[in-house]
Amino acid sequence: MSTELLERVRRRLAGTPDALDPAAVARAIRVESGGVAGHAEVLEALRLVRHEIAGVGPLEPLLADPEVTDVLVTAPDQVWIDGRDGLQHTSLSFPAEESVRRLAQRLALAAGRRLDDAQPFVDGWLPNAGPHGPVRLHAVLPPIATAGTCIALRVLRPAAHDLQALADLRTLDGTGLAAVESIVAARLAFVVTGATGSGKTTLLAAMLGRVDPSERIVCVEDAGELRPRHPQFVRLVARPPNVEGAGEVTLRELVRQALRMRPDRLVLGEVRGREVCELLTALNTGHDGGAGTLHANSAEEVPARLEALAALGGLSRSALHSQLASAIQIVLHMRREQGGHRMLAGIGVLRRTKGEGVRVCDVWRSGRWTEHKSLFTELLARRSPVSSC
Repeated sequence: MSTELLERVRRRLAGTPDALDPAAVARAIRVESGGVAGHAEVLEALRLVRHEIAGVGPLEPLLADPEVTDVLVTAPDQVWIDGRDGLQHTSLSFPAEESVRRLAQRLALAAGRRLDDAQPFVDGWLPNAGPHGPVRLHAVLPPIATAGTCIALRVLRPAAHDLQALADLRTLDGTGLAAVESIVAARLAFVVTGATGSGKTTLLAAMLGRVDPSERIVCVEDAGELRPRHPQFVRLVARPPNVEGAGEVTLRELVRQALRMRPDRLVLGEVRGREVCELLTALNTGHDGGAGTLHANSAEEVPARLEALAALGGLSRSALHSQLASAIQIVLHMRREQGGHRMLAGIGVLRRTKGEGVRVCDVWRSGRWTEHKSLFTELLARRSPVSSC
């Protein structure tokens, strides 16, 4: 089916109430082709037209693969996927640059966003795009994207592994498993750090699954990723503004609402902005065992990262360190290796230092305890009568 014929069919169907009805599409194809299209051509045309006007177009089979975490389009013939085996080029392609642009604009509209020459980039959520979870959309139009329209789709699959499953996958070794179980049992507040796709949310969900069933967990998220196996897990999900810029519900507002819901543990799915101020305040008001994730290159960088985020909320460096010292005790750092394997790379304990604020002391690294292990065991001893490490 030629690009010209596809465009004529698309225009004929545009705005009609039965645009997705196969019979209506087939009639449009036969009319626009002058009645010469055979059955095979009609079937192929039906597939192409559906890709043009519904779902995520030709990218649907890629999103349906449970191993795929990212789908990246950088040109009509440059479609890549990322997953367990790392970044890979696919054989899939678009007819032309215009097809990529139309898909990007249609997805932006579905996400309640605008994408055109005046607003050439977009970031939003497609809650019903993927069969395995919500999909995050990012797209950029030319000439900002010099080689053509770029689309990035991130599949947020529910993080439902338990700790034993992570041990079976070699994400945790024996000492790491015992350590994280002790952290949960002692109700220590912790953050899980790492790069995008390193397994932060997966580890957090697994640890929440080990929380005592009698405890009530209230979680605030940007998207519904966390699904721990816990009977008292309450999730609040933020909402972006609509096309008119109204109706936004921020993470910062939801943290305040969560405090009114009688949480035993307060969880922030990802600390990414000024909501860190409310989170630290909440964790300093008797809510032990709180948790969250944070993008960071290493555990040692956590204080600096939180300083930058807290500054967005008007919290000074000294105030941040003062609250941080008593709000969070543990940092767990995740790493994704070159072959795609995710693993717990380190455990750190937050310590207050004279004149320098709070710093992270490395107590466990790549399966082995460091010379600072006593900091961890002493912390557990203060919170729990028996330590399993």
